[in-house]
Amino acid sequence: MTTERTVEHPDGRVERISESSAAPTTVVERRSGSGMGAIVALIVGLLAVLVIGYFLMNMNRNDAIESNAVAGAAESVGNAAENIGDAARDAVPNRN
Repeated sequence: MTTERTVEHPDGRVERISESSAAPTTVVERRSGSGMGAIVALIVGLLAVLVIGYFLMNMNRNDAIESNAVAGAAESVGNAAENIGDAARDAVPNRN
């Protein structure tokens, strides 16, 4: 005669135990959880990679904006110096 029983553990594991009175052999089947922990960890890891990538791209974009602003300011200073030079040349009377 075979006796079967199922034991459910708090962590989600299920054991199905079959015992036979004719033979002293016990068969134990163990199943672990459904794998949801691995799926959740994978999703969290993917989100972390996306967030880090977003911040790195923004940092690169901010560096480009800063470089363009410095180049624009240098061009403005150059134009102002040229205007001052022209004004100084025009202020001196021509002597022939």
